[in-house]
Formats: sequence, structure tokens, C-alpha cells
Amino acid sequence: MHLPELPVTRVLPSLVDALRTGGTAVLVAPPGTGKTTLSPLVLAGAVTGTVVLAAPRRVAARAAAHRMAALLGERVGGTVGYAVRGDRRIGPATRIEVVTTGLLVRRLQHDPELPGTSVVLLDECHERQLDADLALAFTVEARAALRPDLWLVAMSATAEADRFAELLGTATGPAPVLRADGALHPVTTVWAPPPAGPARAGTRPGGRTGSRVDPALLDHVAATVRRALHERDGDLLVFLPGAAEIAGVGGRLAGLTDTVDLVTLHGRQSGRDQDAALRPGPRRRVVLATSVAESSLTVPGVRVVVDAGLSRVPRVDLGRGLGALVTVP
Repeated sequence: MHLPELPVTRVLPSLVDALRTGGTAVLVAPPGTGKTTLSPLVLAGAVTGTVVLAAPRRVAARAAAHRMAALLGERVGGTVGYAVRGDRRIGPATRIEVVTTGLLVRRLQHDPELPGTSVVLLDECHERQLDADLALAFTVEARAALRPDLWLVAMSATAEADRFAELLGTATGPAPVLRADGALHPVTTVWAPPPAGPARAGTRPGGRTGSRVDPALLDHVAATVRRALHERDGDLLVFLPGAAEIAGVGGRLAGLTDTVDLVTLHGRQSGRDQDAALRPGPRRRVVLATSVAESSLTVPGVRVVVDAGLSRVPRVDLGRGLGALVTVP
């Protein structure tokens, strides 16, 4: 198996040795170094069972599976497959399964022994979502009580390595931490505030934060995209808080479609549409995305990022006693 030479390649033999010795390890590597796609392929050659890679989002899981299958010259569903909510492509010859952390949690609840699985890799573990924390806790518990032979790797670009090393440690000490250094490139930050200071997020009666975004801010985001297209080269990645704002900015940029491709990327899309956003196109692209593209994904061709400075997060509305999505800076 011939794999590309990426920054993580040089630490993978040490990763295999560490797992053979103690069964657990922490792998810290910057984005784009190959940790998500090369680590499972190398580990699959070191064990006889299945390698399970858990990713925090469905689009990330599918993207990783497609990339690994392409490296092997195969289609997804052969050596590499994936299983996410509402979509499953796994065959009898599958050795590497890419799943969401939520799906891994359900598997661990159903059968914590994970029969047939030799390795579990928890990707982007720094995100600290509920499913990610549960997957880590359940897998550590399964190793201690039922599967001491199970290899467990926590992977991240920005992990608090020492804390994860302690969590994955054994009686002999913390788990080993392996680091891969990536190439650093200069980043220029351009501050482009709205000229008239439109409200960034609306409020409900009583001062509670709402989900409405001032249309004037969307006008300004669209104007900033046009400016970036004029001043810079390469594709643009535009961060917006939700699908409604993506549609709003997309409508404001409709006049550009003669020269650029407008691409959207958010959680409400079909898997086919999400995967299309992760493939380079024949023309220059403007990718309008939610936070789903902030981590776990590499969007090819991007040279400019336009950030609206807003995020939509779940919060509890104490007035109603219910959960809701709110827009925050």
C-alpha cells in the first residue's frame, strides 16, 4: 500500500509501537497533516480486526471514508466504509469503519465489548461535545473491564494532550503523546466591521438573546465577499451562523454566478450536496458554510476566509424551561 508522504507519516510507526506496548496513545497533529486519513490505514495493517474511526459530524465521517477509499483506489464500501445516521455503506470486506461519535456511543451501549473491533480512534476529541465525551468515557471503561486488548487513540489538532494522556493512561503511567508538525503559512487578518454598525443578533423581550440576524449584516457580508474576490485569489470560505443566513447571503451574491460557483455547506443538506462542497470545481468557488466546516474538514482550494463573527449554539431558555438555538458573537 503506497500512501502519500504527509507530516503525520513519520510518527505513525511510533504510534503503532506505542499501541503494541500500552494499548493507548494521544496523537496531536495540525489540520491537513493526514492524521484522520493515514492513521486508520496504517493501523489496519497492524491488526486483524476492524478499525473504527469516530468523527464528530456526518459530513466529516463521509469525507474521511471517501478520501481513504480514494487513496486505496477503491470505492467506499470496500476496504473502507462508513455508517452515519440515515446512511450506511459497509460491505463484507470492510476493515475500516468511519462512524459518528453518536453512533459509536450507541454501539457501546448495545455491546460494550465491541466484538471484532481491534482499534478505536476518536478524532477531533477537543470539541468536547456530549457524544464525544461519552464515547471516550465508555471506550476507556470497556478497555478496563472487558477489552484490555483494544487499542484506543485520541486524535486532535489542538487537544489538551496531557489531560487526555492521563485519561487514557494505565497503571504504569499516562498514555504516550505523539506529535506531528505541519507546515505553517502566514495569515493576514483584515478587520472589516459593518460601516453603520448593524445589530449582529436580535433580542427577544426581556433581553434574552434571539436567533434573528440583522439583514444589514448580511448585506455587509455579501459586500465583503465581493471585496475579497476582487482583492484576493483562490476560493473563499464564508462562515455564517445558519442555513437561513446562508440562503440570504447566497441570494445577495446571485449576480456573481457567471464568474464563480456558489456552494453551500450545512447540516440540513443531503449527504450528496455536502460531499460536493468538499470537491474542487472547475471555476473559482465561494463556499457558504456553517460551523460544520470549522474543524474535521479540509475544504480544498480555500485561500480566503470571511467570518461573519456569529455562531448558533444550543442554550436553555430559562423563561420557558426549554432548549433553543440562539445566535451569539
